[in-house]
Amino acid sequence: MTRLPIPFLAADPASAFPPAARALREPDGLLAAGGDLSPTRLLNAYRHGIFPWYSEGQPILWWTPDPRQVFRTDGVQLSSKFRRQLRRSPWTLRADTAFAQVITACAIAPRPGQDGTWITADMVAAYIALHELGHAHSVEVFDGERLVGGIYGVAIGKMFFGESMFSADSGGSKVALAGLARLLTDWGWPWIDAQVENEHTRSLGSILLPRSQFLAEVNRLSALPGIPGPWTGRVGMIDAKSLA
Repeated sequence: MTRLPIPFLAADPASAFPPAARALREPDGLLAAGGDLSPTRLLNAYRHGIFPWYSEGQPILWWTPDPRQVFRTDGVQLSSKFRRQLRRSPWTLRADTAFAQVITACAIAPRPGQDGTWITADMVAAYIALHELGHAHSVEVFDGERLVGGIYGVAIGKMFFGESMFSADSGGSKVALAGLARLLTDWGWPWIDAQVENEHTRSLGSILLPRSQFLAEVNRLSALPGIPGPWTGRVGMIDAKSLA
C-alpha cells in the first residue's frame, strides 16, 4: 500500500494527534491516517477539532480543514416559503429515539456528485457505540411514527459536532437541523460544527471560521459541563410548526 504524505497514528487509541498546523493544504485539512474508531480515539479527535472521513478500502483518514464550516445555533436560516409550509406541518421532533435508523439512513442517502458513502459499516458501528455511551445524539423528525428526516453528531461539553443529516421527505433534514439548533440555543450552546462547506449548508446559513478560531472555541466549549446520557427525556416531543 502506498503511504500517504501524512503520519500514521500510533496503536494506542489515547495517543496524541499531530498538531493541526501540520495538516495538508491539498487536500485541505488532511492530518493523519490509520488508528481506529474506538470511543477513546474518536472523543480525543473531536476534542481537538478533528474528524474521520474516508471511503471503503482506504485507511481511516483524519481531517481538520481550514477554514471550518459551522452554524451559529441562533443563525440557521429557513426560507419564508419553507416557514409557511412548516406552519401547517403535522411533523414532530424527538431526540435519541432512533439513532441507529438515522445514521443508517444517512449512510444510504444519495449525495449529488458522490458514488457510495463515507459512512461505512465500521463508522456506523463506531457511532452507535458512542451513542450508547451517551456521547453521540440524534434529532429525529417524524410524520406520525414514520421517520422523515434526522441529523446526528457528537456532543462534548457545550460543543456539538454535526456529522450528517438526511431527508426521506422533502425538508426533513432542514427541520432536523432547525430543531437541533433551537435546542442548543436554548441550552446556551453557540455552535454546530458542519465540517466542510457545501452549497446546501450555505443556503441554510452556515459560515466559515478560521481554523485557529474554531479550535479555540472547541477548546473552550468542550471543557464546560455538557448534558450526559440520552437527551430523550429532556427534549420530549416538539411540534415542527413551532420552528416556523
